[in-house]
Amino acid sequence: MGSTTELKVGVVGTGAMGADHVERLVTTTTGASVSAIIEPDSARAQAAAALAPDAQVFGAIEDAIAADAMDAVIVATPGRFHEPVLLPALAAGLPILCEKPLADDLESCERILEVEQRAGRQLVQVGFMRRFDREYQQLRELIASGSAGELLMLRAVHRNPAVPEAYTESMLITDSVVHELDVLPWLAGASVHSVEVRYARRNSLNAEHLREPILVIIELDSGVLVDVEMNVSIRFGYQVATEAVFEQGIARIGQPSGLQVQMWVDAAKRGEIAGPSAFDAYKVALACEAGLEALVTELPVPVAMPETPAVYAMDTSTAA
Repeated sequence: MGSTTELKVGVVGTGAMGADHVERLVTTTTGASVSAIIEPDSARAQAAAALAPDAQVFGAIEDAIAADAMDAVIVATPGRFHEPVLLPALAAGLPILCEKPLADDLESCERILEVEQRAGRQLVQVGFMRRFDREYQQLRELIASGSAGELLMLRAVHRNPAVPEAYTESMLITDSVVHELDVLPWLAGASVHSVEVRYARRNSLNAEHLREPILVIIELDSGVLVDVEMNVSIRFGYQVATEAVFEQGIARIGQPSGLQVQMWVDAAKRGEIAGPSAFDAYKVALACEAGLEALVTELPVPVAMPETPAVYAMDTSTAA
């Protein structure tokens, strides 16, 4: 597909996140249009169609593929529904932007990787948005340059004022710390070696079923030590920040505000991806699994990272 051709995008799942993607594609993204809305819930589908009146509406992705209704796909369903959407999209050779996580379990992730590798190229970009923020990119460049000496530690805070009643203990890792498990190793140019969780004094404002805040201690295979304060009931507001500790100084950055969808559209039109791959998301899933075990044991849990398959050794990320 030529770079001047408009990318026809199908959006799968039009809850809050999917509807936001539809609106963003219509109002702020160039070079793309919403050509298909795939949503089994008719009320949600019609609400999204009102934002993109030229889009066709389908109840299943297979129907949209059969109608040749799109050039690329954004997957915004809950994680447990990702695999049944991703597999037919991959089989059709469609570029995909998939919201995190890649899938809810490692077995599903592995099946997705197998199908993508059979395609022979990277088609899936996963929605870890912090890599697209300029501050994170600048910090990564600073770390790689060595101009402040070797990186020794990374310290991060991830704070929310409150979470819904449905938010569970495991979601501290799989829904929240998952972002740090992606972006902090990416900043350091290393992989997760082990994960440990320590519990702070419990916030009495929490729901009874939720024990937090937690301190997540991540050891990277480079020897860099990472700590993440995960705090979801801090009340004062939302805050994400990272501090890098070097031999010759420190660097601090604040919360992200990246341009993920625009970069994905531009890359998809070139036949590439522009950010975290399916294999990157699989490595995050491995780290999350260790983090879930560490929630229970409160001990360091080792992470055995696999060798990078050939398809993913080719870095097509313009955000990297």
